[in-house]
Amino acid sequence: MGHDHGASPAAAGTVSGTFRARLLWTIGISATITLIQVVGSLLSGSLALLADAAHSLTDAVGVSLALGAVTLAQRAPTPRRTFGFYRVEIFSAVLNALLLLAIFVWVLYTAVRRFSEPVEVKGGLMFGVAVLGLAANGVGLWLLRDAKEHSLNLRGAYLEVLGDALGSVAVIIGGLVILITGWQAADPVASIVIGLLIVPRAYGLLREATHVLLEATPQDMDLAQVRRHLLEEPGVLDVHDLHAWTVTSGMPVLTAHVVVAAETLRGEEHGKLLARLQACVGEHFDVAHSTLQMEPQGHAEDERALHT
Repeated sequence: MGHDHGASPAAAGTVSGTFRARLLWTIGISATITLIQVVGSLLSGSLALLADAAHSLTDAVGVSLALGAVTLAQRAPTPRRTFGFYRVEIFSAVLNALLLLAIFVWVLYTAVRRFSEPVEVKGGLMFGVAVLGLAANGVGLWLLRDAKEHSLNLRGAYLEVLGDALGSVAVIIGGLVILITGWQAADPVASIVIGLLIVPRAYGLLREATHVLLEATPQDMDLAQVRRHLLEEPGVLDVHDLHAWTVTSGMPVLTAHVVVAAETLRGEEHGKLLARLQACVGEHFDVAHSTLQMEPQGHAEDERALHT
């Protein structure tokens, strides 16, 4: 039986931990944008600005959840939590997605009411505040530009800032329409656009997080290929009970029962074969944590008989 942990969790930490400073900066930027947009909304009467402010607040809360998850994930494993708190990052991603969907429902409801109860909006102020918001979101996107490729949690934070930037673009367009044409309905229309921008990414984030929580096979891993690679190693007769799942972003794990000849288990070849198999799944499938049980022919049948 073999076990390959790679770097220790306490030493390596999670992928997200590398970007903790950037998360802090993003929180500060999102909080500042929220304050500016709320004040701008109160002065201009723009629902679109208020919707964007709510979205920015969600960004700040969501990234704060991400930062909290990153901090918890650095804690060392315990006998009761052998993988530590890594899975907290995935729960954080779920909460981010649910917050985004709640914002969408509120924006849609309020915007529809504005069509029957119109409010006069100052297009110039609406436009100016939205431009400031877009510039600040641009800084946030730059800070998280690399992080999004390494962690589901950080990807959620990046998508929130991206959605807010697109929301600012919608507010800018709405403000220009009001300035040029005087069409006040452009404000609730821009609000609905902001709400619709939220849905696809919230759904995608929730789907990916649920995939991890259900302990499904990592999306970029084909178990048929894993089995084929293991069977190609000299000395391997069969592979069964092959499982792979993700603990948190960037941490796939794999277990398998590997059938070998009885003489392989008794000789020095056992250790060499185990090392080759672990190197195989590590190099070809980026799995640093694999548990491989070596067993002789007939053992699987004996094991099944014990459970019937």
